[in-house]
This record gives sequence, C-alpha cells and structure tokens, in this order.
Amino acid sequence: MEEPKITVGICDRYPEIRGRFNGSYRSNGTSLTGGFIVRSEGSSLILDDDLGRQILRAAEIRLVGATGATFTLCDVTIGVKFHWERREEQTFSGDLMLLPAGDGTLTAVNQLPVEEYLASVVSSEMSGEAPMEFLKAHAIASRSWLVAMLLRGKKKAKESRATEHLIRHAGETIRWYDREDHDHFDVCADDHCQRYQGVTRLAAGRAAEAVRATRGVFLVRDGEICDARYHKACGGMTEDYATCWEEKAVPYLSHVPDAATPLAPIRTETDAERWILSRPAVYCNAGEPKLLDRILPAFDRETADFFRWQVSYPREELEGILREKSGIDFGVLQNIAPLERGPSGRIRRLRIEGSSVTQIVGKELEIRRWLSPSHLKSSAFIVSVTRRPSGVPARFTLYGAGWGHGVGLCQIGAAAMAERGCRAEEILRHYFRGTAFVKRY
Repeated sequence: MEEPKITVGICDRYPEIRGRFNGSYRSNGTSLTGGFIVRSEGSSLILDDDLGRQILRAAEIRLVGATGATFTLCDVTIGVKFHWERREEQTFSGDLMLLPAGDGTLTAVNQLPVEEYLASVVSSEMSGEAPMEFLKAHAIASRSWLVAMLLRGKKKAKESRATEHLIRHAGETIRWYDREDHDHFDVCADDHCQRYQGVTRLAAGRAAEAVRATRGVFLVRDGEICDARYHKACGGMTEDYATCWEEKAVPYLSHVPDAATPLAPIRTETDAERWILSRPAVYCNAGEPKLLDRILPAFDRETADFFRWQVSYPREELEGILREKSGIDFGVLQNIAPLERGPSGRIRRLRIEGSSVTQIVGKELEIRRWLSPSHLKSSAFIVSVTRRPSGVPARFTLYGAGWGHGVGLCQIGAAAMAERGCRAEEILRHYFRGTAFVKRY
C-alpha cells in the first residue's frame, strides 16, 4: 500500500473566493503569485489578480505549487452550524483546485498527501502542546478513520451516495448522516469529517512529530482498517455506533467506560437522571484549567461546560426553534420525553408533544439539531419542565452530559490518560476494544 493523496473541501459553495499565493503556483503554463479573487461567470470560473486583472478563465482551475509554496484563503467558515462557528484566514500547502458548484457558486479543494493532511488534522482537532502519546494515538485514529472511509467510498463508487438517511413513519422522523457523502472531494475541512485548518497551527506544537512517529500505522480488526471515530468528550461512558448511525453492531465502536474501572451503562430514566446530575471521577472530567489549556485549541476552550452542561428555554422560544429546525408547528409545547437511550445516556429516540402535533425524532445528531439554534452539545440530557398554575409549560431546562456523538475515542479522556502516563497503544486499545496495530506503508 502506498501513501494515498486526499482531496479536502475547504470552501464549499461560496459566491466568491479570495486569497493569495505565497510563492509560485502554476496553471497551464501560467505562473501566479500574490493576491487573487475567483468568481463564477456563466459556465466559467474567472481568476483575477489583486488589481482586478483577469489571469485565468476556465471551466475548472487547478493550481500546482512550487516546492515550499503555500496558498491562503480568506473568510473560511469553521464550526459550520455549531455554537463556535466563525470565519478565519487559513493557509494551506499542496495543490489548489477551483470547481463550479452550481447556482453561481464555487468550491475550493486542497489536494495533498495523507500524512501531510494528518499533521494539520491533529493540530486542528487538539492543541499541538497536548501530551505526545495522545497526539500519536490521535494520529493513528485519524489515519484509520480516513483510509477506512476512502476504502468504503471506492466500494460505493457505483452506488448512489445520499447525504443523509431518512426514515419516516406516521409521527416519527429518524435521520442520520453519512460521513462519505461529498461529491467533489474526499472529505470536508470541518467537524462533519475531521477538522483541517491548514499549516498555521503547525508552527507550534508537536503534531507533525506525532504523525511522523506513527507514519503508515493503522488500527485494524479482522484484517480490516477500523472506522476509528472520535468526539470531544463522552461524559463518562462512550456510546454504541447504532445510537448515532445505521442499525448495526460494530464491535470496536461499542460503549466502554471512560475510566480504568467498570461503570454500569445507562438502562433506565432513573439511571440517566442519576448519571447526568453527578460528576463521576472519569478521564474526561478534566476540569483543571492548566490541562485543558494544554490539550484544547483556543476556540474549544471557550466551551468550559463540556462535561456537564445546562440549557434553558422559555417555552415560546423553544417552540420557535423547533418550528424552524424541524419544519413542524407543534402548537403549544407540552412535553419532551426520551423514549430510548444508548448506554452513555445519549437519546436515540425522543417524543416531542405539542397541542397540535406529537412527533418522535431520532437519531442522536437530529435530536441535537432540533433542540438548539445551532446544535446541543450532545443528546445525553434530561428534561425539567417548569409549569404555570394552569399546567401549561413556562420553561424547559435541559441538563446534559458530554460533547459530541460519544462514539469511539473520547479526545479529552484520551488526553487525560496520556497525562497520567498511558502510551498511545494503551489509549487506543481502551477505546477501540479488540483492535491491533499494523503498519501498511
């Protein structure tokens, strides 16, 4: 197996893209440096320099950088539709492809070798100052997820790849989202796939060293590269694959305690309430500011309440959010009731009761999307309802646990394990049970 190359969607469906070439880039014999702007005009893409002079016009534009050259893109949106969404200027190595995306928009795609890509992923997902054994574990997990996804994509090349899976019955909406659903590139640069924020964060930290130290190493089970998924903080127990995605058992993506000792999985609503209102001594209960400063990127440190959190809405506000996010007018919201949970406490089926409509929603991500202007941190929550004397709800308060889908490696928990002296192999075997390590290139 040779090291593959990867195509990464940086800016998808933008009306125009601005940036600059830091060094020489070439396209069809034309050499470019300095600032540029790209826009769509009819069936063509137009690339102008920073003085407004047209340099290239083509249906698609591919730019190949000289050795050591990089390119910068302005106003790149990160954290799309999540509570930390913002725009940044980001710099990338490798080649740049500019593609039409329809409706007068365009897409910027970065092509580069997998190992170069991974160094940026690890430094974008977590701080490059995190413990080295954690960074090595993350590099192996990210590499495994990526190549497993690429191999799945090849198998499905002749099939229709829907961007989402939707099952509707009377009064029930169950939706989950695939992670290999991009048409013009292999992966996106945001949390839907893996964070990839260019070379800027590589200037400090040891992420590139961790990727080099694990070059070509994969997690495998039964001879196949593992779909090694991960999330920010499980809240004390990781989750089963089927809670979030299709109904199938993936042995190495089954729940494990985020601790050295066994913990009982959530089975009842009483279990869920007791668990979510507690603060168990588990790995991702890492409240020490000095440790979090070392392991989290700056914008993730803005989310201080990731282990246990609370969101409260006046009833009318939540009715509006539900109407906007689901497209359903529930009338006067009466109740929100979990119907089915996974072992981490994450809800996979939730009943929303209104005076006009009662609807069941799942799975994990869709529940988070319906109940927040962006997304809830997780679907591991309990609901407290404050009612007026008439019995009509006045306020809904959600008490929650964890940050992310909860499946696979818990990033903050894994970093805490490394801080306690655990090696990369030990960390990965804890979260992905029954796996082995193989060097493929």
